[in-house]
Amino acid sequence: MAGAASSPYPSIFLAFAVLISLAITLEAGDIAVYWGQNGNEGTLSDACSSGLYKYINLAFLTTFGNGQTPSINLAGHCDPGSGGCIGLSSDIRSCQAQGIKVLLSLGGGAGSYSLSSADDAQQVADYLWNNFLGGQSSSRPLGDAVLDGIDFDIELGSADHWDDLARALSGYSGGGAKVYLTAAPQCPFPDAFIGGALNTGLFDYVWVQFYNNPQCEYSSGNLGNFQNAWNQWNTISATSIFLGLPASQDAAGSGFVSVDDLTNTVLPAIKGSPKYGGVMLWSRYYDIQTGYSGNIKNFV
Repeated sequence: MAGAASSPYPSIFLAFAVLISLAITLEAGDIAVYWGQNGNEGTLSDACSSGLYKYINLAFLTTFGNGQTPSINLAGHCDPGSGGCIGLSSDIRSCQAQGIKVLLSLGGGAGSYSLSSADDAQQVADYLWNNFLGGQSSSRPLGDAVLDGIDFDIELGSADHWDDLARALSGYSGGGAKVYLTAAPQCPFPDAFIGGALNTGLFDYVWVQFYNNPQCEYSSGNLGNFQNAWNQWNTISATSIFLGLPASQDAAGSGFVSVDDLTNTVLPAIKGSPKYGGVMLWSRYYDIQTGYSGNIKNFV
């Protein structure tokens, strides 16, 4: 009896499985981190050369708007008032050469910042452009390196005119230059301070703080409230949504997720979201203490 002809289907199925595997790999998420609020977290260059992060937010520009002289606070790293932070330009360029986007984060949980009008927002945007982005100024606090964009971590004051600031900053994109806009809203939806700004649809990456907010953060064994909040955040017009987490139990009052819970429960529940972008961590200092990003990187 003649041997049966071999079927082409197994090889087709194998090729299909390989393509699916490649697609999953290509859609793997990234890790963003905040750097700048602890002098013991190492240099910016070290953070970038770790190979752990795709986005680094420099924290924070804590004073600006409403006629105030803008001021950046990088804790124990350097003193911008004396020109001591200009040397960061070489670190910033080194990070960017590795494909890492470096952004200036506005606000934070302490400081003095607000916008009194649309004109005030435009003036702040002009200041940011000339002192940190592609413009020119004789007093650039971080030297002549050009940051990739601006992060909105607005946690104080009023919700007014952050949309105007987003539009003004976005207006500087063009001619081959791109000003990335990112934001770190709290997980209750919509965010009390920058919900209106996010409605502009101008933001590229939104790293939602799923911590210090028990009503919408993950609690062990209970995905419900977290999943509902995650789904709400995925309705906004943004390129990618990131899961914002503390990198250690000491980094936040609540919301820490163990590596096991994150990799076995939380990430499998959200990675299929069309806008899933990865994980944001607060902060580089706490990440060094725990090695959190290194433990989750292959699962993000």
